[in-house]
Amino acid sequence: MEFLSNYGLFLAKSITVVVAILFVVAGLVSISSRQKREQEGHIEVEPLNEKYEDMAASIQSQVLSPEELKALAKTEKKKEKQEKKQAKKSKGADDERKKRVYVLNFDGDIKASEVDNLREEVTAVLTMAEKQDEVVLRLESPGGMVHTYGLAASQLQRIVKKEIPLTVCVDAVAASGGYMMACIGTKILAAPFAILGSIGVLAQLPNFHKLLKKHDVDYELFTAGEYKRTVTMFGQNTDKGREKFTEELEETHVLFKQFVSDHRPQVNISDVATGETWYGTRALENHLIDDIQTSDEYLFEQSKACDLYEVKFAHKKNWQEKVGLAAEYGVSRAMAKLLTHLQLGRYF
Repeated sequence: MEFLSNYGLFLAKSITVVVAILFVVAGLVSISSRQKREQEGHIEVEPLNEKYEDMAASIQSQVLSPEELKALAKTEKKKEKQEKKQAKKSKGADDERKKRVYVLNFDGDIKASEVDNLREEVTAVLTMAEKQDEVVLRLESPGGMVHTYGLAASQLQRIVKKEIPLTVCVDAVAASGGYMMACIGTKILAAPFAILGSIGVLAQLPNFHKLLKKHDVDYELFTAGEYKRTVTMFGQNTDKGREKFTEELEETHVLFKQFVSDHRPQVNISDVATGETWYGTRALENHLIDDIQTSDEYLFEQSKACDLYEVKFAHKKNWQEKVGLAAEYGVSRAMAKLLTHLQLGRYF
């Protein structure tokens, strides 16, 4: 009997240990999978109406007297009551709701590095946005690589194809690839001294052939295909290679001009596709934009009658980035920023 009792106790302890181990393992697996999902990133949404209301409340609390604050609170309460009553009537009539404005941000470098975030943000917005709503893109970019900015512009086209109004706001610069994105907008707004245009194509390539030759260094390049490599940094470039490379640039320019014409038919493309840039007021005269207005002014006005939501795709840094790979990422970003600043330098 004592043997059975001890055996039962031993069996219960063993089962308890096994269950505990399984519980810990399951917990670790769950945490690991959750961390993996978090590391991939997630969408964050901030109601901007509340932000404006908090700003107003902060100012009012410092500026107004207690009596004025009390009177204001009474007025706001009455106004809120009337709005609720009106909303109830409208709902009963045709089930209307407030227009929603989804705000996105794109701060472009030469590689259009934020295009991956933009893809996720546009997808998220399209799960909710309807034709009665609006998307506002706050865009800043001096341009950069054709293929990455072409992809960014394609993401914006997804919004327009769904017949959802897209307003592009430029407070500082939208040039070259930046304007390629901007011209997708249903409406383009810009600050008075924002820089727009640069509808042209640029390629710069240093050549070290003479330096290598001076130090008796041979450089050999092997290709298959007549135009696999037209110009090179280390070999001796030929007139034929330069001519072909220029042809490719011209072809890209033709595609760029056609792209702008398709989305901004009111623009006289032969006048503006010279690679020049214009400040906001001059850009308006050339029909590159639709109005002079900052993003702050436009969004604040919209907040009086619409519900505003800022949508961001946020990345969760993994431990590799924190320990070692962050250095590589930092160098890459620093180089991209340096090239962007060099690109911007011509505007100052």
